[in-house]
Amino acid sequence: MLDIIQAKNYEDMSEKACEIMVDRLNALINPILGFATGSTPEGVYKQLIEKNKEKAISFQNVMSFNLDEYVGLKKDDPNSYYHFMFQKLFKHIDILTDWIHIPNGVAPDLEKECDEYEQLIRDHPIDFQILGLGVNGHIGFNEPNTSFSSRTHIVELDESTRQANARFFTSMNEVPTKAITMGIQTIMESKELMLLASGSHKADAVAKLINGEISESFPASALKNHQKVTVIADEAALAKA
Repeated sequence: MLDIIQAKNYEDMSEKACEIMVDRLNALINPILGFATGSTPEGVYKQLIEKNKEKAISFQNVMSFNLDEYVGLKKDDPNSYYHFMFQKLFKHIDILTDWIHIPNGVAPDLEKECDEYEQLIRDHPIDFQILGLGVNGHIGFNEPNTSFSSRTHIVELDESTRQANARFFTSMNEVPTKAITMGIQTIMESKELMLLASGSHKADAVAKLINGEISESFPASALKNHQKVTVIADEAALAKA
């Protein structure tokens, strides 16, 4: 069941998402949060930083898990998701660094890294997971036709995903071809999910999520089987729904 909240624009979407997160952070004693990277949640992170500065919320008791990371990029690479999260959120808030978890894309044994990350999440179930929506329906880096029963794994990135992310790199050749991602089943075991979508380029994907069938060909459709999902999308993203 999807709870759809319409926002006017990106800023309004970010504000509505922040309000929900502030509510959850203040309601939970030791929140375990799942974070996403990319331009969509960036506005939410800016607002969470402000709320933290105003002492409206604290991250001192928060443990975090990130959805994914590129294979082959070190933590200090400007395009790594580790770097993104610290620049856009973590270094500006009072979260304990030891409680931040992001997959290691340069681990010597990537399969072992996936297994250990999955086990960490099983040991610390996620209370609230933020998600973006790929134009092809991917959540995390779970591309079309990923099994709904998938756990944290290595994925070959779809060409459309690489092209969408190419703007952050100097050339298409630099865009990684693989990533580590939480699996769809891993994501679905979060107690609550919040999916954000903004802009007309997401309109087809949002319409398919809301009106389409549940199918592994469109990974985000799995969310319809979750008991608590909030979709916050702006007018442009909802234009075809």
